[in-house]
Amino acid sequence: MRHILLACFLVFLLSCNDNEKYSFKIVEDDGIFQSSPISLKVEAIGLEDTNGQDNLALTSNGEQIPFQFDKDKKHLWFVHDSGNKGSYEIVRKVSVNEGSGGIKMEKNNGDLQLIKGSIPLLTYRYGMTYPPEGVDSIFKKSGYIHPLLSPSGDTISRIQPPDHYHHYGIWGPWTHTQIEGERVDFWNLVEGQGTVLFKDFNDTNSGAVYGGFSARQEHINLKAYADKRIALNEDLEVKVWDLDRPDRYMVDYTSNFNSPLENGILFEAYRYGGGLGMRFTERWHKDNCTVLTSEGNDRLTADGTNARWCMVTGESADGKGTNGVLFLSYPENRAHPEPMRVWPIDGNGGRGDMFFEFCPIRHEEWKIEPNKDYRLKYRMVVFDGKLTAEEAESYWKSFAEMPRIVIE
Repeated sequence: MRHILLACFLVFLLSCNDNEKYSFKIVEDDGIFQSSPISLKVEAIGLEDTNGQDNLALTSNGEQIPFQFDKDKKHLWFVHDSGNKGSYEIVRKVSVNEGSGGIKMEKNNGDLQLIKGSIPLLTYRYGMTYPPEGVDSIFKKSGYIHPLLSPSGDTISRIQPPDHYHHYGIWGPWTHTQIEGERVDFWNLVEGQGTVLFKDFNDTNSGAVYGGFSARQEHINLKAYADKRIALNEDLEVKVWDLDRPDRYMVDYTSNFNSPLENGILFEAYRYGGGLGMRFTERWHKDNCTVLTSEGNDRLTADGTNARWCMVTGESADGKGTNGVLFLSYPENRAHPEPMRVWPIDGNGGRGDMFFEFCPIRHEEWKIEPNKDYRLKYRMVVFDGKLTAEEAESYWKSFAEMPRIVIE
């Protein structure tokens, strides 16, 4: 695969104290280039003076482009629109009106919401959720994403379905694991062996380009003594990107984890576990939901195969259109192209409800060494309408290879 080349020509046009200006272009070198987050190193473009960073404007073709600095002010982020063929300019000493766009973060009653306009696109549940009345409280859970909404506001995730009360929207517990030779299951809560719960927030943010959070989640071995109950410490990082279009937005989902146990933990090979799993809305079933993978597999053939990306599309709530999620696996993930679990079309008594998971241990076990850091990185493009296979491949290329910056 050829590079998607970002040639960034930064030219210092005007000096002195007033109107410093930096110009650059983005050169798309490999066919379709979908809207994608781009970062510029602050040091590389001579903006180390943090006192001036709040007085900058990013413009293209005379229009202001939303941008955002990361927490440490090391990088400037913006979303490049593939339709923009003009030059960009960064100008100092300009009063910037950020407008009403971007992603806003709000926390309330155990829910962290990432909101665009009036729509809470993604909710992370950090408070405890209990099962319906009459169902064993062993199914209680925190630390998951639900609801996930389409850009137009359709709910496309589901929690606590009666067939699987342990299913919680978007989440990723490990299933068959071994700790000191003993089986511990963090997925099937009814077993009472393990669970994954929210601990605390490391960071939260809002901005003109993205909003997100980093949350500490603990994978708890309920069978162990108190001092050895934490089998894994996980920092889950989630960012929602405003693509500045009404029918699509993007979510980065990164799991960073390590084990404090003296001998680590073994993830056994199994068809479920870890990665990124999603239980879809009860509206979707075998007659109104489709699957397409990067290798051309569909709902009938995708389960157990490997892919760079997988697209799940279903009927919209009003029955007049479609919406869905494109799941992207990062090349550095274990077992990439990544194995998948896709529910059979005749499952759940013939209804064919939809469940998807990137499952890195589907075909091969994974030994997690003590106090060693591991990472799994995913991206989701959430869309209304339709998304083509060519667009899906382009989104994956943009995710897989961060465009290279060339400064002159």
